[in-house]
Amino acid sequence: MGDGRQKKDMEAAGVLELYELHYSDLLLLSSTSPVPEEGEERVERIKKTIMETLGPTGPGLLSITGVPKASILRQRLLPLARKLALLDHDRRKHILKEHNLGSDVPLKNPDRNVSSFAMQLKYAQALESAVVKTNNGPRCNSNLEPAHMDDNNNEVTDSPENEFENLADTFRELGYCMMELGLRVAQICDMAIGGQELERSLLESGTAKGRLIHYHSVLDNLLVKASGRRKGSTKKQAYCEKNQGLLSRSEQKQSKCCNLITNGNEVGSSGNQGNLWQQWHYDYGIFTVLTAPMFLMSSQLTENTATDQFPVSCDQDCACRTGHSYLQIFDANKNDVFMVKTSSESFIIQVGESADILSRGKLASTLHCVRRPPYFENLSRETFVVFLQPAWSKTFSFSDYNVQHGMSGHHSSKKGNGHTELDFNESAQDIHKIVPPLSSRLKDGMTFAEFSRETTKQYYGGSGLQSNS
Repeated sequence: MGDGRQKKDMEAAGVLELYELHYSDLLLLSSTSPVPEEGEERVERIKKTIMETLGPTGPGLLSITGVPKASILRQRLLPLARKLALLDHDRRKHILKEHNLGSDVPLKNPDRNVSSFAMQLKYAQALESAVVKTNNGPRCNSNLEPAHMDDNNNEVTDSPENEFENLADTFRELGYCMMELGLRVAQICDMAIGGQELERSLLESGTAKGRLIHYHSVLDNLLVKASGRRKGSTKKQAYCEKNQGLLSRSEQKQSKCCNLITNGNEVGSSGNQGNLWQQWHYDYGIFTVLTAPMFLMSSQLTENTATDQFPVSCDQDCACRTGHSYLQIFDANKNDVFMVKTSSESFIIQVGESADILSRGKLASTLHCVRRPPYFENLSRETFVVFLQPAWSKTFSFSDYNVQHGMSGHHSSKKGNGHTELDFNESAQDIHKIVPPLSSRLKDGMTFAEFSRETTKQYYGGSGLQSNS
């Protein structure tokens, strides 16, 4: 899709401001303790809103705010995604092994647009390590090691030698916290649906999968390719490792790059990498829990030598003041595409297809993609995601559930911002071509393992509709 079509899509997409559930209310609603009589009406109203938001008439996702230590954990972990992605392959392999991390992305591929670092997180350890019993119920662990502070009480950036020292601990700490959020939302949904199907299915699985994800900027791709070409050049490699992501900019430069994002000034195009970091799809687990993304603006620099010039980068955390996450959803009820807006301090809870199936359609999975900002080729996106899923042996048995997924609304009607729904019907048809319907992937009596294999095959397999994406 060309830059013109991308610009049109970005301008046309509406903005979805997520329903915000405060952490204190999450604790209250998921607690088995009786609610004071004066608060019963408010609690019931919140429960109803949650089910409407996550149900078939809602967007299928919400945000949770006010989570203890969320901001600290996010600030420590997310920048490491880019640093890991741009490391020399051998050094990265050593660090990943040291911290018990793997990847489901071929990290030797210089043309990759995403780098992912994954770990299995155990519920038993999460409940033991990340949950502290209080009078109000469990809460995320607040016993984090204090950050290194300078004389002005500012956090000091770790040196290149030890910047990954706490990688595994921070990964687990944030992952456990997010697992708790997902479990509590499952408990609330179970209360509304009846039974304990969602919570029980999560706990029976034993583990959740955490993924630290770096969505490459155009410059990042150049750095990766240049690093491959420079392999064997000790001087260049040492210089690059020393400076990648570690050089500082003035406050004026940081303010300038953030203003560029806010004002939408054009600084380039996405070239041949396309307008999506991640193609349209449904998650097939129960819930996906995501941090608000972090955006880093990279500036190309060169080493001033007579013979050697090669790119290194300078990272600036450019939180977009508009709050756009560049996570987009397709709302079949409105036949429209929406850009998800969320605060940097929040977590997003998103419904997957297994929750849709297990709830007999009372929860609705979210069709979504991750879109590149159209004018910022040197902007990368960092996020941390935890996938909560049933046990591989979980059997899907249903008789009163319609597995047909469809996008309704093929009529043209004028929208408030000047475009028509017909504009999005074309997009809906394009999405249909690359998103295999649930009915083609799910059969009665399938285990979750079989369902996940069939889903992966149809999306990405040799004959998959996104195999070349």
